[in-house]
Amino acid sequence: MAKKIATVTDLKDRLLADLTGVIDPELGVDLVNLGLIYDLSMQDGVVTVTMTLTMIGCPITQVLRNMIESALEKEPEVSAVKIDIVWTPTWTPAKMSRYARMALRYHY
Repeated sequence: MAKKIATVTDLKDRLLADLTGVIDPELGVDLVNLGLIYDLSMQDGVVTVTMTLTMIGCPITQVLRNMIESALEKEPEVSAVKIDIVWTPTWTPAKMSRYARMALRYHY
């Protein structure tokens, strides 16, 4: 039986699934559903996570970085994780999934 070769889409889906396990300790919702993850890319085993935070000067930035690295480095294709925090586009609660809005009881 031939071994299935993972496609870029398969890998990206797995990485996003891994990030749904990264729970913001202050909000209790994962980073993906909060809408904080803007993009994932990979080159030569290095995953670049392009993301934002809910506010500049977030006191748990390093905690989130460590959690993201731990979640993604368990994938065999990943040799390193680079995190790019961006402020454009600006995060707003409208970026949250329906699940996150319900979990946080946020209605807009």
